[in-house]
Amino acid sequence: MSTLTFYTHPMSRGRIARWMLEEVGQPYDTVVIDYGPRDPAFMALNPMGKVPALTHGEVVVTECAAICAYLADTFERPGLAPALDDPARGAYLRWMFFAAGPLEAAMVNEALGLRSDDERAPSILGYGTVEQVIDTLEGALDGVEYIVGDRFSAADVYLGSHVIWHLTQGTLPERPTFRAYADRLMARPAAIKAAQIDDELLKLHPFPGMEEMGS
Repeated sequence: MSTLTFYTHPMSRGRIARWMLEEVGQPYDTVVIDYGPRDPAFMALNPMGKVPALTHGEVVVTECAAICAYLADTFERPGLAPALDDPARGAYLRWMFFAAGPLEAAMVNEALGLRSDDERAPSILGYGTVEQVIDTLEGALDGVEYIVGDRFSAADVYLGSHVIWHLTQGTLPERPTFRAYADRLMARPAAIKAAQIDDELLKLHPFPGMEEMGS
């Protein structure tokens, strides 16, 4: 069986991929990539120089959404990805990439204070407006346990990680639908284990500036 090797830093989007790896339940090796100049060997894997990255034998996967989707399709643990002929596959892909596109862009712009009042913005920006993104997300989660109805999937790992993070940061409004969804996901054993692993690694590999922040 090919070895999974996970390149990450405990204070990065790699925490999302870590959670997905724990949901899959396959053994994997971890390589921590500290902030600072990148080793040429890692740059050869990902010329962007960013984590996370995953290798599986000769396969290299980068980008969190792609890693989640790859793991779900490669290791067919029931429920992590609807089958190709399952009608739920459409919703699964829709919301996975809604999180990777409109939600990610809108929330980052909001956090950086880059909202634009230019009347052209809704047609130029890929997500329209922040309000549209938030309301669309709330509508998708209203009245369901998970983003694809009653089944937990890799889309919940990716989308849910964004919801959890932005609720924590205050960039996503504290609405009951969002809070209930986040609480359900954070109670999952794999999510708890992944967070514990990364929290311990963070003591050994602190994020730059953490000392000054009192962390």
